[in-house]
Amino acid sequence: QVQLVESGGGLVQPGGSLRLSCAASGSFVSINAMGWYREAPGKHREPVATITSSGSTNYADSVKGRFTISRDNAKNTVFLQMNSLKPEDTAVYYCNGEVRLTRNNLRDLWGQGTQVTVSS
Repeated sequence: QVQLVESGGGLVQPGGSLRLSCAASGSFVSINAMGWYREAPGKHREPVATITSSGSTNYADSVKGRFTISRDNAKNTVFLQMNSLKPEDTAVYYCNGEVRLTRNNLRDLWGQGTQVTVSS
């Protein structure tokens, strides 16, 4: 069974930094695009940043210049470096991956989520 497992969330003061990690485990062929999404209380889940297998990135306007997504393909891991955090960044952050389980089986998988709280 393939799993995406996030880590690195927590409580941080405004202006602080956090680094999220998400590692894929299990048996699969490859991972295409990976990304981070977030869901704040009372709001829909929204994309934060995505990265292709070749390293092309895309960011939500609200995090451009503050967040950086990266990945280590050898370790099947994606990272989200979050700087200059604001209270409005508070949310549960979810990792997403387009995982090729077999040659003809491509699945969209989600991690369990990690809480990020920005508060003084």
